[in-house]
Amino acid sequence: MARAVSARRWLIEGRVQGVAFRASTQARALALGLDGYACNLPDGCVEVIAQGDDAALDRLAQWLRQGPPAARVAGVQEAAATADAAIGSGFGVR
Repeated sequence: MARAVSARRWLIEGRVQGVAFRASTQARALALGLDGYACNLPDGCVEVIAQGDDAALDRLAQWLRQGPPAARVAGVQEAAATADAAIGSGFGVR
């Protein structure tokens, strides 16, 4: 029986670029068995798209509210997303 896959999208605001936020997010997501990516946006935010099981997504969401030690997260917007086979397997940095 195939497991259900959920997907979520986060926009993280604050001092989140130039502080290894994407690489740290990648490491955390891979450890949680999630697929997706993290990318810098022109407005200074980081966008994270992840898909996998809900418990792992919840743990990633909790971590994103703090981020790596050098980050200063000012806000996190979270929304449901559509699971997308085009994301593929693994978690990348864009």
